[in-house]
Amino acid sequence: MTSDNIAIEKRANRLANEKSPYLLQHAQNPVEWFPWGKEAFEKARREDKPIFLSIGYSTCHWCHVMAHESFEDAATAEMMNRGFVNIKVDREERPDVDRVYMTFVQATTGGGGWPMSVWLTPRLEPFVGGTYFPPEDRFGQPAFKRILQRIAEAWKNDREKISKQGANIVDVLREAAKDQTSAGRIDAAILESAYQQFARTFDAREGGFGSAPKFPRPVTLNFLTRFQARNPDSDSGQHALEMVLLTLRKMASGGMHDHIGGGFHRYSVDAHWHVPHFEKMLYDQAQLASAYLDAFQITGDTEFAATARDILDYVRRDMTSPEGGFYSAEDADSPIVAGIADPGHSKNAEGAFYVWTKQEIDDALDEDAGVFSFHYGVEENGNVPAGADPHGEFVGKNILIERHSIVETAKFRSTGISPVDDNDDEAIQRLLAQSRQKLFSIRNKRPRPHLDDKIVAAWNGLMISAFARGAQVLDDVSYLETATRAAEFIHANLYDELRQILFRSYREGRSEVEGFADDYAFVIQGLLDLYEASFEPRWLKFALALQRQMDALFWDNENGGYFTVTGHDSNILLRMKEDNDSAEPAASSVAALNLARLAAIRNDTELLARAKETVRTFARQLAHFPSALPQMLVTFDFLEDAPQQIVIAGGSDLPKTKALLAEVHRHFLPNKVLLLADGVESQSYLGETNEAIRAMSMVGGKPAAYVCEDFACKAPVTDVKELRGMLAS
Repeated sequence: MTSDNIAIEKRANRLANEKSPYLLQHAQNPVEWFPWGKEAFEKARREDKPIFLSIGYSTCHWCHVMAHESFEDAATAEMMNRGFVNIKVDREERPDVDRVYMTFVQATTGGGGWPMSVWLTPRLEPFVGGTYFPPEDRFGQPAFKRILQRIAEAWKNDREKISKQGANIVDVLREAAKDQTSAGRIDAAILESAYQQFARTFDAREGGFGSAPKFPRPVTLNFLTRFQARNPDSDSGQHALEMVLLTLRKMASGGMHDHIGGGFHRYSVDAHWHVPHFEKMLYDQAQLASAYLDAFQITGDTEFAATARDILDYVRRDMTSPEGGFYSAEDADSPIVAGIADPGHSKNAEGAFYVWTKQEIDDALDEDAGVFSFHYGVEENGNVPAGADPHGEFVGKNILIERHSIVETAKFRSTGISPVDDNDDEAIQRLLAQSRQKLFSIRNKRPRPHLDDKIVAAWNGLMISAFARGAQVLDDVSYLETATRAAEFIHANLYDELRQILFRSYREGRSEVEGFADDYAFVIQGLLDLYEASFEPRWLKFALALQRQMDALFWDNENGGYFTVTGHDSNILLRMKEDNDSAEPAASSVAALNLARLAAIRNDTELLARAKETVRTFARQLAHFPSALPQMLVTFDFLEDAPQQIVIAGGSDLPKTKALLAEVHRHFLPNKVLLLADGVESQSYLGETNEAIRAMSMVGGKPAAYVCEDFACKAPVTDVKELRGMLAS
């Protein structure tokens, strides 16, 4: 009997009791899913069945595809239920589980991704793994049901051999994890080596690194801007900056940027940043906002500031909970009405919320449609190249991309029906802004993509950093308020003050999963940035408490560096260190810079020593492939020279204090910490470990700026112009 003849039984499985949006998406599957945990493990051991482990996340396009094709199919579910104990894991909720089995899949197949499909022995040892499997043989892959049948038969006939194979695989992976890092010495030449690696893969025409698909990878941009700051007048320094600025401009003008609603999609499937994979991840918004703020500080180009605002305003509007925490992601897929004849019937399609037909643009914008379409590349038959749309999903549709500059668009309009002066750029800016607002209002009536409203500690830490820096660089107090609310949310809902334990996530209450190394590192970073924007000692105190706990839970006492997990859970077979800064930076990379900043703020030699030891731990990886750890190189650069301490002495509410702070915020000064000597709580707290700051005060009754290295300070200045000269030198 085929699956078409079997009615899918709509009844809840054990996932109905979970809080993860991804697990809840599968709660009505006919598959008898278990969440990761004791009940599933005991059943597998009691019945001597292998485990099928499926890992994904709620905004994962191919996870949706495999769920619809296989997990919602009754015949497939029957095979899964008969032969296996089936476990579903949200990789965002349990990155520890994901990391172990992704290591296995990558080691045995040469690739990885989600959905991830892994078969385990009852002792949780992997023996077969892959990613997406189709329902029938295609894409060069065997059908999922065929895989299920083969594994079930192999387990029945040769389970002892399979169990031994699984145990051997885990032993090999454990040995590899032990050999993952190696301490050693590195010098400043490593920075030039990393720059050269990035330069070799840079796309000088379209920006970005490598060919399609193109990911933003903000950690690369972080390194290159700091490399330029260290070598401002050299050819390599100038080229590093050119790579950053071209990449940021091309991304901002491309279709990966949501020109109507703000924010950035996950990545571009083509080399031109035109056709995106449409999901929006919080960690991308946070890191890209910071990258655009850096570019604005370096160049003074207001387009970079506008893009940063665009990201921050999108997150505040669409990805912020009423309580102040930040949501995780928006899906790539959304419902689309199938046809006028059956308006009640809809299906999901990638990008449906974001794309436009030429007719929709014309109807919405009337006489302004021609100018808008010229600027954003709107075409009658759609503007998506066939090569970037292999499945024909966007035929006749337009993904907005800035095909022409404002100057070119002004010239186009001046030769059209409504002529204006060739140089009337402001008029074009207003017309385009009004047109975008009209389309925004229309788009908001469409069915929205699924929102993953899980609040993840690590990603909230990254977003707090972005809003805190936005408050400084863009001089916008509302961004500081947003950052503060998010930090207060974390303290109230994701932190056990008695145990001083951070938790991973929140959705309808706090998760029982305790935080991982990246949760601690990213939140600490956010708190340090929030302290430098607000000068409230509570955030520095919170950061120090978390740093102490991170050291206690994750520090490798034998070899240095931070493990990703505590090692307390025996069901997590490997304890590893992340040695790659990818879509998110590695925990050790961020932690090392946190330690260095705390050391500079607190004048603490122990923290400084730990920061240096963390970098040295990854010396072998840095020596062989420095571009794998660009965020760790940011820390190395910070530590190579004594960082500046910039201390503003004066009350935070005094206009001249604000003027001095605003001048500091104008400059791109990556290797500095910013402190306030206000004569009250902030200065008193810092003075507990830092004698120099106790003596810093206003000069002649005026707020003053002290620029120091190791708290050996130049003469204080009270004039903004004098401070500008000191910072620019």
